[in-house]
Amino acid sequence: MYKILFPEANNDYIKTAATELERRGVCEAILEESDMNVAGQKIADGAADAMVAGIDYSSRDVILACRDYIGVAGQKDPSEKKTFSSLFVADFPDGKRYVISDGATCKNPTAEQLADIAILVHEASAKILNDTPRIAMLSFSTFGSGGKDPSMDKIASAIKLVHERRPDILVDGEMQLDAAVNERIGKKKAPKDSEVAGRANVLITPDINSGNILYKSLEQFAGAKLAGPILLGFKKPVSDLSRGSTAEDVIFTAECLAKLI
Repeated sequence: MYKILFPEANNDYIKTAATELERRGVCEAILEESDMNVAGQKIADGAADAMVAGIDYSSRDVILACRDYIGVAGQKDPSEKKTFSSLFVADFPDGKRYVISDGATCKNPTAEQLADIAILVHEASAKILNDTPRIAMLSFSTFGSGGKDPSMDKIASAIKLVHERRPDILVDGEMQLDAAVNERIGKKKAPKDSEVAGRANVLITPDINSGNILYKSLEQFAGAKLAGPILLGFKKPVSDLSRGSTAEDVIFTAECLAKLI
């Protein structure tokens, strides 16, 4: 059974979640009350397979511990710039599941970073979704309907980079949210040969503002159950919980995180 470290053991939601996760056989929960840097070092040393934190610590605390102690995947030298990101998993009452990125980590990604995010999210989504990941790069515009804008150019460059590096990945855009997830609207607004429009199950927003607003809107207004943020691009799986998380949120997040171990 996988081991998941919970370094905020004094939190009642964490205690409740850990008990339930072990009952379900999801993981062996290691409960400790420790500094994030200490927790990060323990993950790096192999004391656990993954970590769930952030219900009391800030996102900055969690992310810096990951960067400085666990390390960024593929980084040969600390000075080498590598993209790390995050995703949310949204489960809706009708049974649909979407993956959303990045609403927690990369503030205003460049085209290169957007391409990195798409590839990172694709790898994780392939394990989390029960379907082939179909990635929509979201915008205020759908395939040029918004005229000219630097954000649209950035998305186009990012998609080109993804296609060059990973031609197997289904990614398309730029497109508005309705064109991404509504088949009728996708058929009307998008080119007929798009394999993503109207059928997207992975949504990548152009910046952290839109990503954060989107996932919180889905949770507060649409009744979606959210897991995450789950951090991507580090050497070990880590989740940076929202500080508003409940025990149910922690359980769902740990269940999704376990799929990435």
